[in-house]
Amino acid sequence: MKLGWSADGEAIESPFQVAITGVGVVSSVGIGKEAFWSGILNSSYSGSRLIDDFDPAQYMNVKEARRADRYNQLGLAASILAMNDAGNPEINPAKAGVWMGTGVGGLTTLESQILICHGRGPDRVSPFLVPMMMANSNAATISMKFGFTNTCQTTATACAAGTQAIGNAAREISSGRATIMLAGGAEVATTPTAIAGFDNMTAASPTATSRPFDAERNGFVMAEGAAVVVLEELSHAVARGAHIYAIVAGYGSNADAHHITAPAPHGAGAIACMERALEDAGLTPSQIAHVNAHGTSTPLNDKGEAEAIDKLFGATRPPVTSIKGALGHTLGAAGAIETVAACLTFENGIIPPTANTVNIDPEMNIDVVIGQPRKLGDGAIISNSFGFGGHNGSLVFTRP
Repeated sequence: MKLGWSADGEAIESPFQVAITGVGVVSSVGIGKEAFWSGILNSSYSGSRLIDDFDPAQYMNVKEARRADRYNQLGLAASILAMNDAGNPEINPAKAGVWMGTGVGGLTTLESQILICHGRGPDRVSPFLVPMMMANSNAATISMKFGFTNTCQTTATACAAGTQAIGNAAREISSGRATIMLAGGAEVATTPTAIAGFDNMTAASPTATSRPFDAERNGFVMAEGAAVVVLEELSHAVARGAHIYAIVAGYGSNADAHHITAPAPHGAGAIACMERALEDAGLTPSQIAHVNAHGTSTPLNDKGEAEAIDKLFGATRPPVTSIKGALGHTLGAAGAIETVAACLTFENGIIPPTANTVNIDPEMNIDVVIGQPRKLGDGAIISNSFGFGGHNGSLVFTRP
């Protein structure tokens, strides 16, 4: 494992390996890893992807909840679940940090307070508006919850944010600057204005059904959610007898430099990103046993990603899944939630099917898992996230 790049672009070997020792997820198909795993194995949902059974009072007191945007509530809950799952390891706070991702931050609060300002006057705007809407509020809240004083950062790279946050956090450990990092993503962008914006740009599905890689796909379905993983230096995890889900073996990120919303033609940016992640991990395409795809169910994204997978992996044809068929698209949280899915794929030895996908687009030469779960073969997992603005991120996970 390298997880580092020199100034001239060469991968750098690191003496520190990065393990995932805890997972926490709050999603529309289930809260907690067991419910989430069951949900993505057995889903065929359409319509709204909201989390109706989430109760912030289980994770914070009433006063704290009132002063936290819903995206922050979900992210904090996911971090508590992840730390509980990891056994709440004791750690020097100066060697523990937080790195979270989000696309837009506290949009729910911002939109509601704008309405209050225009409807009732500026003096009725909440004094907590600014800290509630800040994109960095979730990382800050998590660091304060656990008292972690190492680096505390936020990545806001649209739909690539969760993946890039985990990749960047892993580099903090591989560089020796941290021993434990809480990393992931949280998003609640399901406000009326945001939904209207995605609808009007024809990115969202008019039938409210996510069908990744299907011939009849017609856009993504907006969802809310959050996921956090506990990243831990491997020798530290082994010394305390931690359960290890996976090793973060490689990370790649790049930019399409092409268009603010459309991916680069023929998946050029996606190919380069996956290649960089594989090089970082010291693996070849033939050593990948599963692709956890970005797979948003939009015509352009799925076409470009499928072409990139076909060109890079060729005849080896690793099985491909997009869990967005079940979950919908959680934007900046998506890559973090998919990292949890990759961990549980290793844990259970099976690959979840792509919900709602029935007729794979005949122009796509990839092996999409549909209908039923499939046994996971030997090898690594690569997970992709590609965001508006041309932000790309890929993570490679190997077995513990």
